[in-house]
Amino acid sequence: MKLERGDALFIADIQNDFLPGGSLAVPRGDEIVPVLRDYLALFQSRALPIFTCRDWHPANHCSFRDQGGIWPPHCIAGSIGAEAPHDFPLPPSVVMVHKATAPDKEAYSAFEGTNLDEALRAVGVRRLFVGGLATDYCVLNTVKDARKLGYAVVLLTDAIRAVNVRPDDGANAEAEMLGLGAGPARFGDLAS
Repeated sequence: MKLERGDALFIADIQNDFLPGGSLAVPRGDEIVPVLRDYLALFQSRALPIFTCRDWHPANHCSFRDQGGIWPPHCIAGSIGAEAPHDFPLPPSVVMVHKATAPDKEAYSAFEGTNLDEALRAVGVRRLFVGGLATDYCVLNTVKDARKLGYAVVLLTDAIRAVNVRPDDGANAEAEMLGLGAGPARFGDLAS
């Protein structure tokens, strides 16, 4: 698969709270950090744009259990848990969007309530290469919205991990994304 103008890398939610030791750790989520560093380096070397998102919740976010939600408190705006791990430095050119910033609104998709679509269109992105956490929530919903908005999507299958509240959630999410027209790829498919 050849990278070309109009391609961009998109990375979802590489944040301390979603990694081992975090308040909402995704099983084996740390395994994708070095893989995503390779993707970052590859897209930088080709001068292709890189976008990322992160949860940036208020302390009273509706998704938290003490507010009636299903998750433990996580990725509270400005906290260490909301930051990227030290071994995942992002280049200064990365465009970051913050999602789920309103206390009364959940947002799993990086497009929901953000300017991501406008930012992508402003630099002529037509195809998104998507990885990150978690397969069955933020990755899935971002890919669904990207497809609705007309973007071609490549799912980086070696750079995603699932929460798996139910054991097959990740596999089902992958199947759903592929069913929506996302193409699967691994690093070796792009690096050649």
